[in-house]
Amino acid sequence: MILEKLNYLVECITQDLIQYLMEDYNITMEEAMDIVYNSKTFELLNDFGTHLYYESSSYVYEYLKEELNKSKNK
Repeated sequence: MILEKLNYLVECITQDLIQYLMEDYNITMEEAMDIVYNSKTFELLNDFGTHLYYESSSYVYEYLKEELNKSKNK
């Protein structure tokens, strides 16, 4: 039961991240999904030991944008 709730939280945040990317970067859903699902942020979000799923979607999105900026500057 608890695992289902945690997975639901992750799913909701993931959907928000995809939506934010689509709006901010004017990209397709498929592109946004590719970015999110292949990110370190998504990996951390799914690692229940990090408790990142407790944060708001906007907080996690800022984390994702920081990750994207770092990878862009390499």
